[in-house]
Amino acid sequence: MTFRKTIGLIAAAAVLTGIGATDVRAEFPEKPITLILPLGAGGSHDRNARVFTSTVPAYLGDTPIIVKLMPGASGQTGTAAAARAKPDGYTLIFTHNYFDQLQQHVKKLPYDTMRDFVGVGQLNSGNFSVIVKAESPFKKWQDLVDFAKKNPGKLKFAHSGNWGATHVPGLQLFNEAGIAGKVVMVPYKGGGPSMRGFLAGEADFTLQFASTIKAQGDKVRVLISSGEKSAFKGAPTFKELGYSADIGEMRRIILAPKGVPADRLAILRGALAKLQNDRTYKSLIKAIDEDTNFIPGDKYDAMRPGQSENYKMLVKSLAGK
Repeated sequence: MTFRKTIGLIAAAAVLTGIGATDVRAEFPEKPITLILPLGAGGSHDRNARVFTSTVPAYLGDTPIIVKLMPGASGQTGTAAAARAKPDGYTLIFTHNYFDQLQQHVKKLPYDTMRDFVGVGQLNSGNFSVIVKAESPFKKWQDLVDFAKKNPGKLKFAHSGNWGATHVPGLQLFNEAGIAGKVVMVPYKGGGPSMRGFLAGEADFTLQFASTIKAQGDKVRVLISSGEKSAFKGAPTFKELGYSADIGEMRRIILAPKGVPADRLAILRGALAKLQNDRTYKSLIKAIDEDTNFIPGDKYDAMRPGQSENYKMLVKSLAGK
């Protein structure tokens, strides 16, 4: 067969299969996906993102996902960038429920999360613990509470940003403990920066998640934890000490700009769902002391209006309205 005839047969086959030279359509995703983190480096979101992005490409045709840290303005910098992104499935945001549904009730935002985003899924969630340095004079949570009541303004609390993942639970806890207004609130751009500030001596105590705390070894002491069961031996839970059992839970969620084509959203959601059975992923998540309590995107979207209403009521109660 001559070279010219061979080329002719290939061209004819291409036409018959619908992949002519003028109509080549690659399957999504055909280029790297950007995952925006509206938080600083070193926090629980950052660590979870590294695990997620190193394993989920196997279910996206080996397409890499690039983590882009965009902290600032209590999450607004990164969230605004994601809201402005083209809704083509190539830009996602890894955020949490406080930025997604609470923040709108405390400040005017340059976006509307319900209008501008759709859920890909909840990757997991985390409970927090109150920690002090190992050399701190506070051996128990009540020691800290008693000191704060007797010495208003003397204790500094490092948190992840106003109305963020540890700020809100902190406010709830201080309100119930009777030390609201007696503790100096020190905001940072995310959980990682707040931990670094705390370790540097810029604050006396902070709220952090199990994976972050365990990475510090014997440098810190846990005074009290959330959840049904404490992740730390000797540390009581909020419930055990008479506080609200559900003071706060940070849900780590992946959202896409609203308007992403349905077929592409289905691929993204499907990849996240398939990841839950991946042995490597489960092993790595366990290694950083996190859970795999996944919630599909459509089910998480159904939860968001209820979250918004609950947070609206919470803000009113904290503001005394």
